[in-house]
Amino acid sequence: MQLFQLLAYLLLPVCLALGYFICILVYKKKQAASEKKIKHLLEESQQAAEKIKKEAELAAKAELYQRREAFEKETQETKMELRLHEKRLSKREDNLERKMELLTKKERYIDTLSSNFALKEKKVDEKKSELEKLIEEENKALLKISNLSREEAEKLLLNRLEKELDIKCSELISKKIAEAKENAEQTAVSLISTAIQRCAATHTAENIVSSIELPNNEMKGRIIGREGRNIRAFEKATGIDVIVDDTPGVIVLSGFDSVRREIARQSMEKLILDGRIHPAHIEEIVKETEKEIEQVIQETGKQTCFELGIHNIHPELIKLVGRLKYRTSYGQNQLQHSIEVANLMGIIAGELKLDVPLAKRCGLLHDIGKAIGPEMEGTHAVAGADLAKRYDERPEVVNAIAGHHEEAPVESIYTVLASATDAISAGRPGARRETLEKYIKRLEKLESIATSFSGVESAYAIQAGREVRVMVCPDKTNDKAAAKMCYDIAREIEGQLEYPGEVVVTVIRETRFVERAK
Repeated sequence: MQLFQLLAYLLLPVCLALGYFICILVYKKKQAASEKKIKHLLEESQQAAEKIKKEAELAAKAELYQRREAFEKETQETKMELRLHEKRLSKREDNLERKMELLTKKERYIDTLSSNFALKEKKVDEKKSELEKLIEEENKALLKISNLSREEAEKLLLNRLEKELDIKCSELISKKIAEAKENAEQTAVSLISTAIQRCAATHTAENIVSSIELPNNEMKGRIIGREGRNIRAFEKATGIDVIVDDTPGVIVLSGFDSVRREIARQSMEKLILDGRIHPAHIEEIVKETEKEIEQVIQETGKQTCFELGIHNIHPELIKLVGRLKYRTSYGQNQLQHSIEVANLMGIIAGELKLDVPLAKRCGLLHDIGKAIGPEMEGTHAVAGADLAKRYDERPEVVNAIAGHHEEAPVESIYTVLASATDAISAGRPGARRETLEKYIKRLEKLESIATSFSGVESAYAIQAGREVRVMVCPDKTNDKAAAKMCYDIAREIEGQLEYPGEVVVTVIRETRFVERAK
């Protein structure tokens, strides 16, 4: 046992030493393998780095080459542009030099002309003084020969010149009128006829219906109600008078406000169809109809502006445009008239190279004052202009509204167009109607204006007042005086009468000689 322990003690250091040497050998072997591996990795890394370096150098060289090419190209283009600029500048310099030479020549020519003009002016002054002396000597000689004083001679000469001037004035008026007609009539007729053809209205003049047909006469009693309470409630709610007379099957609505009259008409028709007629239901129906009419007015105004291409218009003006639907003048519907004037103004403005949307705006709003109602102050033109100014319309539009009946000074061409197209639309055949009394008065006024001139034998208004024929005394008026009289009568009619379209004045001077052969 002790021997084994002794051997164990002896072998233990040997084993430890042997293990230590074995560990050292293994470590050195691993270290050598690691160093070999590291060396191999370093070699591969160096190779990869050299490869990347070569690739980077090649890429840099390629990019440098491309940039050089781009730079050279830009340089060439810049050089070309500079050469072009140089050529243009050289041409401009040549042109400037030529212009300078021309200006120098013109200055010299003007200097020469001014010196010549001064010499001629001096000569003219000398001639003028000589002429004054000669005239003075001639006047003295004439006074001695005629045995007349200076005042008497001047009076005699003025009388003769006045007669000659009347004749020359008649000749000049006839000549100028003929020239004006020859140059302007064809163009004006073509322009206006084109505009009218393109805007030829297919509608007829509408009237606001103020009478309502009843299904039977018993309905009159129901409309009146017990002790008249229904009719009083209706008149109070609508502001329109209801006239119930002996005419069978008809009642009449009377009122100045066309919109309220339309509300009353529709309300009455609804009540008749419904059959329930009493004060509470009447108020309900009238309020409902008022809302419907207001909606129709608003939609009509918007639709009209949209169709004409008029934008950025104030909502109140749009509402007033819609109200024109229920307004008539001489039987002509005002909304249709305003649309027609707007289209005519747009076409004529286009032919004259003017602002077409502005012209249409002026035409649509020219009669906007008629939609304001009886509360307006002044004429519809003045009231409409004030309203347009209040809603920030352009000065051209305001002046066109104010001046289309010559109630304000004309400040733009659009005012002239508004006046002309308003007359064209109103004078269109079938556009307007007038009462028999006004028609007869206009014919009588035409004839009285014509007969007020000296030398007129008789005058006749024909063609519904669109022409007046004047017979003059042949022994009192010659042909040249008759031409001047025709012009004067036309101007007098323009100043005193209002009429649609135009009036043709025809002056007839006739001399007849009759003999009988027996």
